Amino acid sequence: MNIQQATRQYETWLAGHVRVVKSDLGTKHELMAQDAFLFLRATFYRWMQLFPALCPKAASAPTVLAIGDLHVENYGTWRDAEGRLVWGINDFDEAFPLPYTIDLVRLAASAWLAVELGHLSLVPANACAAILEGYTKGLEDGGEPFVLAEKRPLLREAVTSRLRDPTLFWEIFAALPTISHVPAKMILMLKQAMPERGLAFRVAHRRAGLGSRGRERFTAIADWRGGKIAREAKALLPSACAWAAGLSNNEIYYSRILSNAVRTPDPFLVVNDGWVLRRLSPYCSRIELSELPRGHDEEKLLRAMGRELANVHFGTRRAVTAVRRDLPQRKPKWLRQAAEVMVEATLKDWKQWQKWMR
Repeated sequence: MNIQQATRQYETWLAGHVRVVKSDLGTKHELMAQDAFLFLRATFYRWMQLFPALCPKAASAPTVLAIGDLHVENYGTWRDAEGRLVWGINDFDEAFPLPYTIDLVRLAASAWLAVELGHLSLVPANACAAILEGYTKGLEDGGEPFVLAEKRPLLREAVTSRLRDPTLFWEIFAALPTISHVPAKMILMLKQAMPERGLAFRVAHRRAGLGSRGRERFTAIADWRGGKIAREAKALLPSACAWAAGLSNNEIYYSRILSNAVRTPDPFLVVNDGWVLRRLSPYCSRIELSELPRGHDEEKLLRAMGRELANVHFGTRRAVTAVRRDLPQRKPKWLRQAAEVMVEATLKDWKQWQKWMR
């Protein structure tokens, strides 16, 4: 099937699991036509149709509980229970048992497209090498969370840019439209996520992400003890991997992948009855490449992304030995070659989508 048919069928499947916000799907379709990087982020369902056929050697690798929809903008920061700033993978909506290689190839392909669009200044081969180097080193070292305190000064400087200024952040939230009719169940869930009982808040509609755009989101914004706070609930559903493979597996793996990874947890990130709740703030959010300061060490950043991926794959303890054994047996350029194949397939689909949207 072509990209239009795949999208139509996936969105029908989506509507069978959650309530769809059609206006958000419309903006998603427009963003998909804007550039190939946004298209990749929005179409994990299509990736899962193409990857097994186009990259059969990579697809035969040992299985881990994988992130699935990994890309260079699926990283962010949060505060742990000690108030420390932590950096790592930000979203696990599409977590599923998959070959460990799929996360590496998708991360590398996203970096490749980011290079093509000028978001990164590396050459694609060096971007792929940096990701693989970081992942391999992470496997060798046994994993370590990225706590941005006394360690990792370059990474800390890169992710605390002026573009994450609290004034700008809360101005954006102040402009969000209020939702007039919020389900009682959601009001209760958001009340329970607040720092104290009886705190008044308004619920706003926020358009965010791309892969999950079209699902319901409820963002509660409040004034609390001298400043703004926000909590958000987003609808979850089974991974698009189940749809692409024609499986009846309706399990949501979000909680499992979070609890098993080498990670210092976000105490406000909770999965509850088909919803994921989290705190939002200037330093508890996803980081876009445009927010990074000019002149940051891009290779170091991509190596860190690879290491953080290893942290997550360590959650599948029984598979780590097999992954460590498999990785050195692959040809030196395997990741670059697989990423190039998937980039070409993505560009082909994107151009078809652009033409159809026009």
